[in-house]
Amino acid sequence: MRLFTQALQRFFAYQQASSVLLILATILALLVANTSFAGQYHAFWHSVWFGLSLETWVNDGLMAIFFLLIGLELKRELYAGELSSLNNALLPSIAALGGMLLPALIFWQFNHGTEYQRGIGIPMATDIAFALGVLSALGKRVPAPLKVFLVAFAVIDDLGAAAMIAVFYTASISLTYLTAALAVLALLFLLNYLRIRAVIPYLLGGVLMWWFTLQSGVHPTLAGIALAFTIPFAAHQDQPSPSRQLEHHLRLPVAFLILPVFAFANTGLEIDVQGLQALFSHTNSLGIMAGLLLGKPVGITLAVWFAARAGLCKLPYPLRWRYIMGAGLLGGIGFTMSIFITNLAFEDQAAVIQLSKMAILTSSLIAALTGWLWLKLVLPYKTD
Repeated sequence: MRLFTQALQRFFAYQQASSVLLILATILALLVANTSFAGQYHAFWHSVWFGLSLETWVNDGLMAIFFLLIGLELKRELYAGELSSLNNALLPSIAALGGMLLPALIFWQFNHGTEYQRGIGIPMATDIAFALGVLSALGKRVPAPLKVFLVAFAVIDDLGAAAMIAVFYTASISLTYLTAALAVLALLFLLNYLRIRAVIPYLLGGVLMWWFTLQSGVHPTLAGIALAFTIPFAAHQDQPSPSRQLEHHLRLPVAFLILPVFAFANTGLEIDVQGLQALFSHTNSLGIMAGLLLGKPVGITLAVWFAARAGLCKLPYPLRWRYIMGAGLLGGIGFTMSIFITNLAFEDQAAVIQLSKMAILTSSLIAALTGWLWLKLVLPYKTD
């Protein structure tokens, strides 16, 4: 794998800082939700602004910008990054596939035939900010290819989560609004074809496409990913392009504003004895925790191992199988995407959402600690 560029180094720094803010926002939300201010906290997020609740603006609006950034990062990786060649793309792609399928299968075994089976997508996602934040805590001991591997399979995970949202978490569809959204998308691709490089027309079109998508019944965050692929991109880093410039400008607000606000809005859980008991007895929470803590590391490691044995890919130097296992453990940090899918899967089922989020937070904490401890034990103390 190629050496890190300065831009990629900044990307890791942003993710590390973002993970700290996510932790602080989560702790603050938990504290507020378990004090006398709990009523005001929930009332604030359910207050209506311009026709939508503030929580909806965060989850459907701000998170569309997050998905736009994910789309821009994926586009860069596909055109000029680690996913631009088949040999480089196979390893993280196979890892991501194993890390999505086995957790989903485990969850399905716990919940198929019940009202909770809609949560099958919850344990499939990896939170890239938290996972990289934990990895970065190990400092220079972490070999560069391990960071690239984790970034690549986490980005592919996010794409898989987006596909899950499109297929399984779409409400009744309004063909009129969906047609309008697709027409705007086609117009934006036409602007790209005509070599219109100014970012503003794409962003204005993206806002319009987001609104049509929101009205169509398809989840509006998908408009963010779609918009990313319409914005002009230059493969060479020394060539300025609207896609690279927008990605650069979005990283700070996403890392330091959008994700912390999302965490604060969605992790205010009231913790009581009854909820803690249900956490370890309910099939939904058990499926989530088993999927993230067992399915993720085993699925990622076994998928890569079978692919290597079949001659499809090989571990680049200096990666070792024990490093892949450590990355798989960190893959069990679901957090942002898992919480996001929870809100979609169990809409209007507050008790199930609460229990699911408790399972996600518990699993993510355990995955972060076990992944960090494992890699601390197996990584060399010095890397070249």
